Amino acid sequence: ARRNGRGSPNPAVKNFFVLMTFCFHHAATSCSKGCYCSETGEGVKTVRCSNTRLGEIPQDIPNDTHRLYLDFNNIAAVPADAFRDLTLLVELDLSHNIIAKLESGAFRGLNERLQLLDLSSNRLMSLNKDAFGNLKARTNLSNNPWHCDCALQNLLPTMELDPVSLAGIVCETAVPEEYAGKPFLLAKDVDFCNVSKKTTDVAMLVTMFGWFTMVISYLVYYVRQNQEDARRHLEYLKSLPSKQRKSEESSTISTVV
Repeated sequence: ARRNGRGSPNPAVKNFFVLMTFCFHHAATSCSKGCYCSETGEGVKTVRCSNTRLGEIPQDIPNDTHRLYLDFNNIAAVPADAFRDLTLLVELDLSHNIIAKLESGAFRGLNERLQLLDLSSNRLMSLNKDAFGNLKARTNLSNNPWHCDCALQNLLPTMELDPVSLAGIVCETAVPEEYAGKPFLLAKDVDFCNVSKKTTDVAMLVTMFGWFTMVISYLVYYVRQNQEDARRHLEYLKSLPSKQRKSEESSTISTVV
């Protein structure tokens, strides 16, 4: 780089680097398109993208965001690493969307700083345990069409559920079916895994019984068919002349032996 008479960098070059630094900082901290950003005197940044008809998670969310509101949109899925760079996030609101799928690693990068995760009023029927990783945030899962089964029963105790939302976790479908339409809390004494195992065992027994019935039916058919063939053969032998009949009988006996 050119230097002035005192050996300092050329002012034009220095200004270029300052401008580049500003551009990178602006790209990392500017507000997402269509969203509203605000910041407190303590430097806590809030990004509101509520009710903006979003169909997916924005890719230009500022890295220094502390609170992010994506509620009341049309987001259908949360892909892997959707929030990987938002390491300062303490609150994430994804409520009132149409989310039906959380991919593995969906919340990867959100560490213990995240305090609240709102997934209420979506279309979640089940949860992918690999989506949450080691997340310890209080999670609101109310008002989703849950399918209550062994997998859900095993996963929920490992999560820090929002106490206010516990009554809102309702089984739209369930195994066993009598718990459909009931709050999951009312079914907490039910061992869905044991029920699932019993259902599997019954299915296996039914299948085995079906195969056994088919084998027995075939054997009965085979024996009856052979008996019919033997009867017809004997009637045929009786209809032959005496000499030929004896020869045929001898041949039949030899074949049997």
